[in-house]
Amino acid sequence: MHRFMERMTSAASGKSVLLFFVPSLAVYLLMILYTIPNVESYSPGMKIFDLSPSGYTYDYAVQLLSTLGNDGRMVYLSRQLPLDFIYPGLFTISSFLMLAWLFLKSSDKSSRVFYLCYVPVFGGLFDYLENIQVLLMLLDYPDITATQVTWSSAFTMLKSGLVMLFYFVLIFAFIRLWKTPKPS
Repeated sequence: MHRFMERMTSAASGKSVLLFFVPSLAVYLLMILYTIPNVESYSPGMKIFDLSPSGYTYDYAVQLLSTLGNDGRMVYLSRQLPLDFIYPGLFTISSFLMLAWLFLKSSDKSSRVFYLCYVPVFGGLFDYLENIQVLLMLLDYPDITATQVTWSSAFTMLKSGLVMLFYFVLIFAFIRLWKTPKPS
């Protein structure tokens, strides 16, 4: 893990952040503005799994999948999920590099503050685990199990919490940078 941290902090620069942030933002906007509303159009008034940060119950999952119908489930499977398997990787790398780049401006490379760069890594990991569970539920419907939903919901909550934590860490990094004395 130490070697990974060294590589990533060595790669952290404004250019590398932009190299991953711009595609991450593009994929995110495509999901938020197109694929998610497209999926949700098949289930008016219901949020898809990814947008349920406080989790969901087995009954909600069954109702959502049922309400989506075959066409909605196919749109979820063929349009939303492929993008949602790209996004966590882009988000994780761009967020890690952004934090590392900001911390490098205010801290020595040996500082423990760099461990906060792992917050988006774990957020991305739980996003992938959530996506795998959603994929399985879509493929297994109508034979989904309460265990599948429990795992999926837990991964959704963990992902959501870690993404929120990332934004607090990002604010912390900016405050730390702002408070760091500038050389004269």
